[in-house]
Amino acid sequence: MLTLNIELASRFAHSTLGHVGREYPNGLSLTLTEPMMVSPSELHPIFYGSFDWHSCVHGWWQLFRLARLFPSLSPEIQARSKTVFTPEKVAGEIEYLVKNPGFERPYGWGWFLALHQEAGPYQEVLDPMAKLISRRIMEYLPNLTYPVRAGTHANTAFALILAHDWAIKHNLELATCISEWAHTRFGDDVSAAHIEPSGEDFLSPCLTEAVLMSRISSQQDFEQWMSRFMPELPSNLLIPVTISDRSDGRIGHLDGLNLSRAWCWKSLEGKVPFPSKVIQSATKVHLDAALPHLEANYMSEHWLCSFALLALTT
Repeated sequence: MLTLNIELASRFAHSTLGHVGREYPNGLSLTLTEPMMVSPSELHPIFYGSFDWHSCVHGWWQLFRLARLFPSLSPEIQARSKTVFTPEKVAGEIEYLVKNPGFERPYGWGWFLALHQEAGPYQEVLDPMAKLISRRIMEYLPNLTYPVRAGTHANTAFALILAHDWAIKHNLELATCISEWAHTRFGDDVSAAHIEPSGEDFLSPCLTEAVLMSRISSQQDFEQWMSRFMPELPSNLLIPVTISDRSDGRIGHLDGLNLSRAWCWKSLEGKVPFPSKVIQSATKVHLDAALPHLEANYMSEHWLCSFALLALTT
């Protein structure tokens, strides 16, 4: 099984430092209520790079995690960070979030809390933004009657995994809210669908749901839930998906699906009633299928390294 070493970590850091401050091309997501002609960096003083806001957020999450795991990479990362994570720029990000309450819900919210968890010396300056997003999640979940089960950004389970990991250390009220909501919405699910993937997925709805339930349940309760949800090992989730055209950004999402499946299987090993050798093999073949293509083009480069790091450091 491939493990993260300094050579691979340096490759990830170099790639990501090259795009967290790259303003164009940019896939802005905004709703205009008045005439406006502004640059991405004017709207988002920190997270204007990496093609879109959420990718810039998890790009910085990646850099901070790499700096923690490999101290030799820290000086260059910290040199960039100190000019980016300032109170004034955080205030600008908060101003945009206040004006646009649904912005980046829920994917960007989950990733921001993951970033806050890794931010080290910048955690304090990001505290107000983390508190705002955690409140947003607590206000949102009671109104979300049904989980979103898409394999893309709207997926509820993936965002809540990241948010719950943050909440058990920083906000137990949010952790309880997530746990209660997930048990209510996912607790009665049976017979996980065998029709994955869809053509533009980068998340597995079935596996992300299973990972979330494993995080919020006792091992005994999780095993009972899994016996209903996934009574047999779905063969379609053990085989990497095929990517026909990496120049198409949405079809290229499927490289991310292979990486996120690897992360899910690695997270579930030892918790699911399936042979460890099978789970380890599934993890490996999905990683092997995706890792050579992390920098196939900018539509791959601006986000795939983060998903690779997630899989390699779970």
